[in-house]
Amino acid sequence: MRAGSRGFIVSALAVPVILYCVLVVSPYAQSFYISLTDWNGLSPQRNFVGLANYTRLVHDDVFWISLWHNVIAVVAIPVVTLALGLFFATMIRVGRYRARGGTLNVRGGAFYRVAYFFPHVLSIAVVGVLFANVYDPTPSGLLNGLLGVAEIDAVNWLGDKSTAYAAILAVIVWLSVGFYVVLFTSSMSVIPVELFEAARLDGATRWQTFWRLTLPLIWDTVQVAGVYLGIHALDMFAIVNVMSAAGGSGGPDNATQVLGNYLYLTAFSDSEFGYATAIGVALLLLTLLFAWVSLRLTRRERIEY
Repeated sequence: MRAGSRGFIVSALAVPVILYCVLVVSPYAQSFYISLTDWNGLSPQRNFVGLANYTRLVHDDVFWISLWHNVIAVVAIPVVTLALGLFFATMIRVGRYRARGGTLNVRGGAFYRVAYFFPHVLSIAVVGVLFANVYDPTPSGLLNGLLGVAEIDAVNWLGDKSTAYAAILAVIVWLSVGFYVVLFTSSMSVIPVELFEAARLDGATRWQTFWRLTLPLIWDTVQVAGVYLGIHALDMFAIVNVMSAAGGSGGPDNATQVLGNYLYLTAFSDSEFGYATAIGVALLLLTLLFAWVSLRLTRRERIEY
């Protein structure tokens, strides 16, 4: 490398690297320090307590309950969302597979993509109000009204420990599927039609075409989508805070509590910013661990076409 080009590269990278250190690395470093203090978020005094917050974390039952709920979400949300997203995208993209001996978009495919994507543009507050009517515990609620038609007793969807968390996970899947339908449809649209026609001539069924042709060719997109959904499942603060019983408490009896919401309540309700930051650091490490493991487990050789 010539001396002139080296100077140009260093000067071009200097500003972005400095901004990254100030805006990204510095807040993380400060968070690690605050997690070692007993700061209440208001006082200028921060007493250094060492690893006391992390020791408390290990013995905190609510932390482990919240972590378990996040683990369930990390498994359930990506699996269900990706399965539904791939299914609907395949139906839109190759819905007329048998009709013409090849692949054609289903009629009205653009409308279906808009319809599927619509929930994704709604704010969490609107979703909370919408599903407050869907999950209304009285017989006039949407779901309980349908149960009433079948002469089944009304269910307190968000107030019963056995149904509250599943009800919130269902809302997250409903919110997310549309985005991945559009994403996967776009990825499938760049696959040459000749490949589908060749598979058809070889006698491949729809399932064989999807499993042996479509999925391998869009695997990079599916992999990134899975990692993003998993990271999203480790947060879930907004939807749990809006929909959980007793005004975002993670109730009933911590049945819907997740780490993001527990962090928020510890910081802003209990004024324990030091301990809340320790929860945040634990959440950061879990997120990094999940991203590394999922990328390692889902890594495949790239297919060129």
